[in-house]
Amino acid sequence: MEELTLFVVSDSLGETAEGVARAAASQFDVPVRMRRFPHVDGPEAVERLMRSVAEAGPALVVYTVVIPDLRERLRLEMARLGVASVDVMGPALDAMEAILGRPATHSPGLVHRLDEGYFRRVEAVEFAVKYDDGKDPRGLLLADVVLLGVSRTSKTPLSMYLAHRRLKVANVPLMPEVELPRELFQVPRERLVGLTIDPRSLRLIRQARLRAIGLPEGASYAELGRIEEELAYADGVFRRLGCRVVDVTHRAVEETAARVLQELPGGLELQR
Repeated sequence: MEELTLFVVSDSLGETAEGVARAAASQFDVPVRMRRFPHVDGPEAVERLMRSVAEAGPALVVYTVVIPDLRERLRLEMARLGVASVDVMGPALDAMEAILGRPATHSPGLVHRLDEGYFRRVEAVEFAVKYDDGKDPRGLLLADVVLLGVSRTSKTPLSMYLAHRRLKVANVPLMPEVELPRELFQVPRERLVGLTIDPRSLRLIRQARLRAIGLPEGASYAELGRIEEELAYADGVFRRLGCRVVDVTHRAVEETAARVLQELPGGLELQR
């Protein structure tokens, strides 16, 4: 097979179906072309989808549809065309209806509604931007989580990722020459998370960063000795503060975030 076409179909935005499709596709060393069909919410939209699927060649349809009649029509049309398909939402809805003894609302897009959770997420993102990179130490006392680490340990992207989980996150860069903000010592230690990394991995990351901004790779910023000095200093800060430490070596932001969430005080994320 030269290429597989993945059709991501939803009666809403399709983000859930796309996430599942991408996760599955990452397990195969096969070229994948992804086509997204959001707001498939009526016969005409289904017909357009079917024409595209019929012309695509080898294809898989991954769909999240909450309207029962529409979901059943998609299933029948896929069977008629002999196209493989995966119903991501249907089995979960059916199971919950059976357990709860009541029907689902079958309203597309509820997860994206402008409810309290949505506005908390926006507020958390704005907070992460405002208190990124130690800009204003006063934010440390307002944060749900404070991330500490040397340069290029993914503090900023991790802050933004956690903000989308509705957590207010501030982060502080650690450098031996820069005095720690006094507010840091007033933050409950269970809300402090130190980020560490293998020095050789960090060296490669910093060398890539220097190349990206047009500076020589031999700058002290990427020297192994300097990096080891910074990491030793950071380790001392972590011990001094008594904070939890997460190793980010070879970890994607999502993996690191999962570890950070495990280290949070019980129920903090659920409360949000």
